[in-house]
Amino acid sequence: MKAFKPSIREQEQQDDRRFKTRVNLLFFTAFILFSAIIIRLAVLQFVHGPETAAQEGGGQVRTFPLQPMRGSIWDASGTPLAYSTSSSSLYMTLMKDYSNNTESGMENRPEILRIAGEMAEAFQQYGDPKAPVMTLDDVITALDLEYRKQLGYEPRLVKSNLSHEEIAFFLEHRGQFPGIQIVEESDRHYDPDTVAVQTIGYLKRFEGAKSLKEYEAQDAANKEESDPGLIYSEKEYVGYDGLERMFQKELRGKSGYISIPINPRNMIDGNPVMVPPQKGYDIHTTIHRDIQLAAEKAIKDRLDWLHTHPVSGKLHRDALNGYAVAMEVATGNVVAMGSIQDYDPNVWVNGGPIPESAVNAMGNGTISPYNSGRSGSGFDSILLLGSTIKPLSVLIGLNEGFFGPNDAYLDQGGAYFGRAGSESYVSNSGGHRLGYIKPHEAIEKSSNAFMIDWVGKKLYAKYGGEKGVSVWDQYMKEFGLGVSTESGLPGEHHGVINYDKTAATGSNLSSLVYASFGQQGRYSTLQLAQYTVMLANEGKRIKPNLVSKITDQNGNVVQAFEREVLNEVEFSKEHWAVIKRGMNTQGLAGFEGFQYDFARKTGTSEQETSKGIIKDNGIFIAYAPRENPKLAVAVVIPEGGFGSQSAAPVARAIFDAYDEVYGLDGTPHPKTKTEEE
Repeated sequence: MKAFKPSIREQEQQDDRRFKTRVNLLFFTAFILFSAIIIRLAVLQFVHGPETAAQEGGGQVRTFPLQPMRGSIWDASGTPLAYSTSSSSLYMTLMKDYSNNTESGMENRPEILRIAGEMAEAFQQYGDPKAPVMTLDDVITALDLEYRKQLGYEPRLVKSNLSHEEIAFFLEHRGQFPGIQIVEESDRHYDPDTVAVQTIGYLKRFEGAKSLKEYEAQDAANKEESDPGLIYSEKEYVGYDGLERMFQKELRGKSGYISIPINPRNMIDGNPVMVPPQKGYDIHTTIHRDIQLAAEKAIKDRLDWLHTHPVSGKLHRDALNGYAVAMEVATGNVVAMGSIQDYDPNVWVNGGPIPESAVNAMGNGTISPYNSGRSGSGFDSILLLGSTIKPLSVLIGLNEGFFGPNDAYLDQGGAYFGRAGSESYVSNSGGHRLGYIKPHEAIEKSSNAFMIDWVGKKLYAKYGGEKGVSVWDQYMKEFGLGVSTESGLPGEHHGVINYDKTAATGSNLSSLVYASFGQQGRYSTLQLAQYTVMLANEGKRIKPNLVSKITDQNGNVVQAFEREVLNEVEFSKEHWAVIKRGMNTQGLAGFEGFQYDFARKTGTSEQETSKGIIKDNGIFIAYAPRENPKLAVAVVIPEGGFGSQSAAPVARAIFDAYDEVYGLDGTPHPKTKTEEE
């Protein structure tokens, strides 16, 4: 069969259709390419325009950082404890080469000398009359015309803390001073009464803060960060302790910067663009200024009293420091955290010298023994709890079934332990024989013998040595002793545990015996306060809250902090009642006329000096009222002697201050004018 062959006309029509199809395809492809080019040009113009313009001719864009504006730290009443004030500084970017090292620089030199002279005249005419006068030589030195301190493109800080008149003059005459920028900067200030300074913390330049892990990591992150506002400059101040460090990212905000186009010779090649800093968030603490000041004053007053008034026949001149924490039972809010001695950060934070007296007082002694002061014999702030452990010892004995709430123990003034024929003996304080006592009386009268015979030795008998120590350790940690309080404060110490060091104690039995009356664990004042809260609320370990909320600069809440239960133990209500009844120490100094029934326990822990002399540390815990408790307080006075005489009066002052502000019965009871007089 013969194949079909199209006619010439049909062939021409097919060729024409193919041609039109190819032409249409060509136009469509060209349209797509053209559209892509237009979009790319738009991106270059509107997104990368400034940078592209600056890089024309082989230049680059460099950024010069401006200090971030830190947010404020407020107390619970709305009083600023740390805040930044704005100040304006005059910067100048050299638009030309003015050095004496180049031909063009020497040719341009008269121009910059004229500009510098006009600046000096303006400073003299419009500057603060109380401030030192900035001369022509000072201006020329600040401009660094020979690039000895800065690269050619970097803005020069000419003058800080401009007056309003200086700002107005330079803004009005900007054209006379090419390259000038008025930059808003800030200075950090702290409450002049040094309120909770170790808790608030202080600042340090970033270049000197990289020993801290977070700033070492930030230094590495700087190299990868694309947002100039998030890059830490070497000279900016960062939080180095306390809440300043704990909330560094929130407080910092974003740094500003001046974007500077430069040429290959590192000289400016275009107009700089300034991006101002963004102020950080505000931190609202649970610390109340009035309660905090009352706590600090009470510690100082009691130390002075101990130096001048004999207790048990002797003065306590080696009691040089004191620590106190007040924590709400229901919320966990810390309303006072006193660590004395303290310091004034305003003296040195903005560049002044650090006073010698502040060097050993920077640390927060309520959470750590480091840099927080030492007693005359060198005792730090992490102390043995002494008899303040006895409520928990009795609670453990009750829970383990070693005795019942109404069982009676014959206290003969002390107790023996160890192998027959080589027993060791521990007496009560003063060797007092207490006779038959029930568990609550063992707490109230502080019987060492009861704790040894009915808690320490019985734990050993029930579980054996290592297991008994392990059981004791579990109880301690459940009550927050030997673990972090989870407050979030940097540098918090977990305490020092000795009951697991049998080489030092001699045996597991010895460890349990001495632990039972408070001579085998050293803990912080904050841990002691958290433990007291747990006794008050019958078994709930509450996270200490130091911050109630974080807000932006418009007052909007960014984050709120609520009560947080870390863990809970369940004991019989009957057993809790024994503890509450037993926390009834008598003979307390400073509590005369106190209108509330309250639970309390004194402690006098013994500690040996480097010369082998035994000294007494004063410790006191309490919560009030006994029923429906509102506030728990822990006070520690190293080398203060009996806790009833040294630490208890400090707690009374704190309870009174809280009662005035919030009310221990839920209603504030401010002092009347007559009472204040």
